[in-house]
Amino acid sequence: MYLLHPVQFPQLLSLSPSLIEFSYFVHSTVGCNAYISKKSELLGENGILVAATAIATEIMEFRKQPFKDAEESLRKIIENFEIVKDIVLAASSAKVGYYKADFGWGRPRKSSVAVLGSSGSRSIVFTEQQFVGCYYPHALLFSFIRYTAGKNYNIYGWELGNELSGNGIGTRIMAKQYAADTTALKSIVQKIYKDVDFKPLIIAPGGFYGTKWFKEFIDKTTTSLNVVTHHIYNLGPGVDTHLVEKILNPSVLDNTIGTFRGLHNIIKNSATSATAWVGEAGGAYNSGHNLVTNAFVFSFWYLDQLGMAAKYDTKTYCRQTLIGGNYGLQDTKTFVPNPDYYSALLWHRLMGRNVLHTSFDGTKKIRSYTHCAKQSDGIVLLLINLDKSTTVQVKLAFNSTMALRHKPGSRTLHQQHMSYEKMIIQLPQMADAEIRREEYHLTAKDGNIQSRSVLLNGNILSVSSSGIIPPLDPFYANSTQPVTVAPLSIAFIHLPNVILPACKVYL
Repeated sequence: MYLLHPVQFPQLLSLSPSLIEFSYFVHSTVGCNAYISKKSELLGENGILVAATAIATEIMEFRKQPFKDAEESLRKIIENFEIVKDIVLAASSAKVGYYKADFGWGRPRKSSVAVLGSSGSRSIVFTEQQFVGCYYPHALLFSFIRYTAGKNYNIYGWELGNELSGNGIGTRIMAKQYAADTTALKSIVQKIYKDVDFKPLIIAPGGFYGTKWFKEFIDKTTTSLNVVTHHIYNLGPGVDTHLVEKILNPSVLDNTIGTFRGLHNIIKNSATSATAWVGEAGGAYNSGHNLVTNAFVFSFWYLDQLGMAAKYDTKTYCRQTLIGGNYGLQDTKTFVPNPDYYSALLWHRLMGRNVLHTSFDGTKKIRSYTHCAKQSDGIVLLLINLDKSTTVQVKLAFNSTMALRHKPGSRTLHQQHMSYEKMIIQLPQMADAEIRREEYHLTAKDGNIQSRSVLLNGNILSVSSSGIIPPLDPFYANSTQPVTVAPLSIAFIHLPNVILPACKVYL
C-alpha cells in the first residue's frame, strides 16, 4: 500500500498559464510515496502510528536527498495509480488544517492539492486563496450518474460545483474552465440519458454573483446550461449581533438588487436559454442566528427576497434550509414550522407567476410587490411594514387605465404595467359594499419580532397534535376602504375583482 503525502519544495514552480491567473507558487509541494507492505497494518488499531512512521521515514530520506530518483518520480506515481484502481486521496486542503500543520520542516504557506477519482481520473489544484487549475473527474462522475440512471432515480437536475464562482470562498475556478467543465457535464448527461425523453437539467455554478465572471461563464455555455444558480447571504455572518437592525433597514434589503438586476440583464442580452435561480439563500451564513433567522423577524427579509427575485425574473428560489441550522423553515429537533414556513406557504398559495411593476409613494419602510393572483383573475399585493411605530394606510384608487394611481399627499400604492400602455380595467359590476377583498396579516406573538410564533389575523398558527397545518383563512374587508398595515407586520391583500389585462395571460 502506498501513502502519497506532500512535502515542501522551496523552489519556484512554474505552472501552465492556461490554468492559472498568476505565474507561480512561492512555496510549493511535491508528492512522495511511503510504502506499507501489509494493508492490515494500516487498518489495525496502530494504523495511524504505522502511517506516521512510514511517512516520517520517507521525509527524512527526502531531506537528505530531495532529488534522488527525481527522473523516475512521475513514472512511479503513474504505476501506483494503476495498482490502486479506486483512489480517494486528499493531499491536502486548507479546510482540513493543512496550512496549520508543521511536521518539523515548516508550515506550507500557499499551496494544496486534492485528487479525487480512479485510474485516469482528474484532480483539482488550488492555493489557499485562489484556484489554480482543474483536472476534471470524468470517469468517476460518469459512473456515478450512470448508476443513478440505472436505478431509475428521478433526477431533476445536476448542479456542478459549490461557491467556486467569482472570488469564490477560499477557492475559485476561472469562468473559462468552469464553462468547459459544464459542457463536459452536459455531454455526460446526454450520453447516459440518450434514450430518455426527460433529461436532467444542467445547473451551475452555485456560487456568489460577480458580473464579469458570470457574463463570461454564461456566454460560453449558451448551448450546455439550463439553469444559472447563485447564492445569497447578504446579511453577513450569523454571529453578527446587529442582524435585526439589518433586516429592518431598507438600504440593507436593497443591497441584492444589483445582483438580481445584473444577472437578469446578462441573461437577457445573451444567446443563452438558461433561466436564473437562487440556488441557496439563508440570509446569514454559518447557520444563521437563533431567535433571528428562525423567528418572525426573518419573514421581513425572506418575503422581500421572494418579491425582489420574482421582479427580476428569477424562476426558482431555494431556501437554506428546509430543516437544518438556525435558518431552517422547520425546527431541527421537533420539525415544527418556524414563522417563515407559513410566510412561504402563503406566498405559494396566493402569488401567481406574472409579476406587476409596483412602487410605493411614501415611507421607505414599506416594501411592496404585486402579482397576478394564483387562484383568481385578480391581483395580490404584498405589503411589508418595517416601521416600529407607524401604522400605514394604503389607499388603492382605481381609474380607467390599467394603473393603480395615487392621490397627492397620501401614502398609496402606485402600480403600472411594464409597458406603461393605457388599457381598460374590468371594474366589477356591483355595489361598493359587495366588493370585497381578502386580507392576510402576519404579526409576531406578543409583539416580539424575535418570537418563533406567528399570528395570522390575530390567531396563532400552530400544528395540531397529529402534525396538521392549521387553515390559513383570510378576513374580508370592503375593497373601497384603505388597507391598514400595522407596525412591524406583513400583509397579503387579495383583490379577486380587480381584473388587469396582464393577468389574463398567466393564471
